Amino acid sequence: MAAKPNKISTDGGGDLGQNPFATLGGLGDLPAGPSESASPPPPASKRGQSNRNRGRVEIRRLTGGRGGKTVTAVAGFKGIGGPELSQLAKRMQKSCGTGGTVKGGQIEIQGDKRDQVAALLHDAGFQPVMAGG
Repeated sequence: MAAKPNKISTDGGGDLGQNPFATLGGLGDLPAGPSESASPPPPASKRGQSNRNRGRVEIRRLTGGRGGKTVTAVAGFKGIGGPELSQLAKRMQKSCGTGGTVKGGQIEIQGDKRDQVAALLHDAGFQPVMAGG
């Protein structure tokens, strides 16, 4: 069966005519990029830990509208996006051994786990404050 004369071959053997990057070959080496020295790490505190102050967050124990079940809610996150908030919620769930969710910019953990959540938030650089009942 003979190929029709008006069809273009797709075997990859043809030359495209010109290479738009051919003139870049004669420029030599490119200049070096920025140096690898990044900004210095934050100064250490008196205890040797880095000073990470990510802001104040409120930890509350809520029972209203949940059929009497207790929920630990953490609110007041500033400058944190959704993915980072979801990761923090997963770490809280794993450390507390319970379920939880992210709703409306706050993290809800099942049960009264305020002390465990406060310790985890403190380790993450937040200033946890117990609020409400």
